[in-house]
Order: sequence, then C-alpha cells, then structure tokens
Amino acid sequence: MQTQWYTTPSNTDSALILTGPCLPAEFVPGAGQGEHGRVPTDDAPRPLDDPGDAASLARYAAALAEGIESAIPGWVQRSVGSVLADQGIVVDDALAARIDEAGRAAQAEGAARARQLLATDIDAQAGNPLAVLRGLVGHATAVLAAAGARPVTRDEFSERNFPDDVYDLTPASFADIDPALHEPGLVWGAAKAHVHLARRRREGKL
Repeated sequence: MQTQWYTTPSNTDSALILTGPCLPAEFVPGAGQGEHGRVPTDDAPRPLDDPGDAASLARYAAALAEGIESAIPGWVQRSVGSVLADQGIVVDDALAARIDEAGRAAQAEGAARARQLLATDIDAQAGNPLAVLRGLVGHATAVLAAAGARPVTRDEFSERNFPDDVYDLTPASFADIDPALHEPGLVWGAAKAHVHLARRRREGKL
C-alpha cells in the first residue's frame, strides 16, 4: 500500500489549514462580529479563553475522543485482515480471536491516551490525537508477525519515519482510521487553532 503524506511544521499549523465549508462559523477567520480573540482595551481581568470558545473546544474534543474509541477495533481488524488477504493467509478461529483481542487492547490503550491528551490544556498538549493512533500500530503488527505475514514494500518516507511499521499500517489521516473521524478531527483542529490564536492576541503577540 502506497500512501501520500503531507507534513506541516506543527500541530497548530496543521489545524490552521483545515478550513472549509463544514467548519462551524465561529472557527472560520473573520466570521462573526463577537469579541472572540480581540485584545482587551482596559485593565479589567479577563478569562484565559472566551467562555463560548472554551465550551465549543471541550465539546469537539469530547466528540473526537468518543469517535476515536469507537473506531479503533474496526481499524485494527481491517488493517490485519487486508494484509492477511493480500498474502493468502487463512483466518481460522484462533487467529480471529487474536485479531479481536488486539483490537480491544488497542482500543483500551488508545482511548485512554486520546482522552488524556484532549483533556489537557492546548498549550500543554504534547503531540496530537493522530500521533496517538499511529502509536497503536504495534498491536496489529504483532498479530501479523505471529501469523507469518511477510513485511511489505514501503516508500522511503515510511521506512525512515516509521521503521517498525513493516506492514505499512500507519495512518496518514483520521480518515484512514475511519472516514467518520474526518469531520470530528477537522473541527477539533480548527477549534484548537482558533483558541490558540485568540490567546496569543490577548497576550499582544499577534
């Protein structure tokens, strides 16, 4: 499987380019006439974030976390099943049980890590939810190796950046996990970028 990769300098930069007609208006630059992101003109205390922005970000983060938790088992099953089918390896009851177990283990690990990350203040977040998902590839890899699957041919980028992913399972986007994750990931990324920029404006850094 060959994958086209697109990289950006940072998590925030990545979110900034994720704009489009499906995004809520409050996260499209220039939309609306509210006070979101404006620099205070007096010395009165201000909250770190606009309350509405903070509530929206929390809501979108929760939706993304729920979507991630739901999508992981199916992603593991499809990833393993695709490689096995390509190599003509029959899935018997024992192998099916191992695939199911790997999906549950990946779900438990990934859901916990994603929720913890998404509950962390955006300025303190280390990494992003897609990186969490990429870190779960080992669960599927272990099942495939035990089943006798052969490593697949990968491009130079994948070999360099994901040396242990010998079956080329690393997702390039949320949609590679499940198409249903595309929009929640897009909206959360835009909301995070909006809050980040609003903070920097309040600090007089923009």
